[in-house]
Amino acid sequence: MTAEPFLSIVIPAYNEARRLPHSLNAVLDFLNTQAYTAEVLVVENGSTDETWAIIQAFAQRDPRVRGLRSPRKGKGLAVRLGMLAARGRFRFLADADLSMPITELPRFLPPRLTDFDIAIATREGPGAIRYHEPWHRHAMGRVFNWLVQALALPGIRDSQCGFKMFRGPVAETLFRRSRVVGMAFDVEVLFLARRFGYRIVEVPIPWYFNPDSRVHPVRDTWNMLRDLLALRWRAWRGLYDREPGTQP
Repeated sequence: MTAEPFLSIVIPAYNEARRLPHSLNAVLDFLNTQAYTAEVLVVENGSTDETWAIIQAFAQRDPRVRGLRSPRKGKGLAVRLGMLAARGRFRFLADADLSMPITELPRFLPPRLTDFDIAIATREGPGAIRYHEPWHRHAMGRVFNWLVQALALPGIRDSQCGFKMFRGPVAETLFRRSRVVGMAFDVEVLFLARRFGYRIVEVPIPWYFNPDSRVHPVRDTWNMLRDLLALRWRAWRGLYDREPGTQP
């Protein structure tokens, strides 16, 4: 593997022992059809099942796979660890359930997509398709997105879809400054991206609802709202304007 692979795929994994083998096999099979170099970083995130053992087994079989362990729970913490450990020129965040088929990944890379710093998957608008999603889950997501647009990201229709591409230096700049450890990390990272003037494009995708989702509709929505309000408070206090590691 080169010092800088073309692509890094970062997969946060919390209690994913059942789904992870299928997903990793699908990712590696896809990469086998591509001409570029790639690495897959799977970040175990406080699991109580066999997730870590599965990651280790894949890493032993395939040198493209690297396993990392988050020191504490939180999807934002796991994604930050993976993005900062990645070496790729492009760094792709992918949910472990692959609710967007991995074969859609070329939509987020040159030559299909150019002139961007961050490309985010969207389940809204022309060209996007949702499969099998219950109406109440869609409604809750739309309410939360309304709050996100009102408080942080006007004009972005789907900040929470778990598939996003970053140019390497952009990922390092943003994730070194991010603070949210939970599910609302996406909002914070995109909020920071706008403050830095990075080019964000939305990519419509086919998305398949998974009834075994790790998202708890009530608890996680409340926690994300709390993180969203904390984000506004930090921005008002100017904490995002400081260099990473400096004290308030």
